[in-house]
Amino acid sequence: MIPDKRLGQHFLTDRTILEKIVDALDPAPDDVVLEIGAGRGSLTEVLLARGLRVIGIEKDRRLTAELATRNAERGTEGLTIVHGDALQLDWHALVDAGPAVPRSAFRLPRFKVVGNIPYAITSPLIDKALTPPLPERIVFLVQAEVAARVAAAPGSKAYGALSVGVQAVCRVERLATVRAGAFHPRPRVDSALLRLTPLAQPLVAPEEIAAFRAFVTACFTRRRKQLRNVVMTASGRSAALVGTGLRELGLDPAARPETLGAPEFARLLRWSARL
Repeated sequence: MIPDKRLGQHFLTDRTILEKIVDALDPAPDDVVLEIGAGRGSLTEVLLARGLRVIGIEKDRRLTAELATRNAERGTEGLTIVHGDALQLDWHALVDAGPAVPRSAFRLPRFKVVGNIPYAITSPLIDKALTPPLPERIVFLVQAEVAARVAAAPGSKAYGALSVGVQAVCRVERLATVRAGAFHPRPRVDSALLRLTPLAQPLVAPEEIAAFRAFVTACFTRRRKQLRNVVMTASGRSAALVGTGLRELGLDPAARPETLGAPEFARLLRWSARL
């Protein structure tokens, strides 16, 4: 089947890497896994071989039909194939209603998310994966540059709003680089295996996430400016009030936003919300 360039299809063919992706999930028998972009089913097969229950989302009708036919022929009970756009579908509803999911007294079963992600929609997919209630673990194969941004430390060139937004709610691990030759067709850049594990005590509560992301994004649009000026613009507060507040928080008014970690941004958000 010819890959569809419009959908950013680059199929992973290296069995060793497929096994590494599943290993990164820390799989346990009967785990429920939502696979984003099931494609030709290469990763799906490895997930099923480990005894996992899989709900595979695929946007390409050709591949959806092929996967469904193959699954019907072998009678696999642990796999559900869903045709649709992963950005538009309600993941929690799929997990809650999927026949691959064991029934329980809880409305929403615990689940994990995995996928070889199209480069063009990586950030929106990460945002969606971090929509509460969060999965136990997220393992994405993404463009190496994006993985570097997510895992970047404060003060580094790659550090930005995406880094802060993810690190405020997850432990971030950049596990391995995957060379372009592992895919068909071969992409122009390398990829990286990214694992996100939600924090037991996130820096921001679910109801704060939207405001936090907006605040951090506003700050990073002026990342080279002094923190005092950036917070004044983002919060709409006076120079005197902002200066006093920053000193109370132990932050240097002359520092730049790009030097602050996620904990500092969380404190800044709550301070501005109290005013």
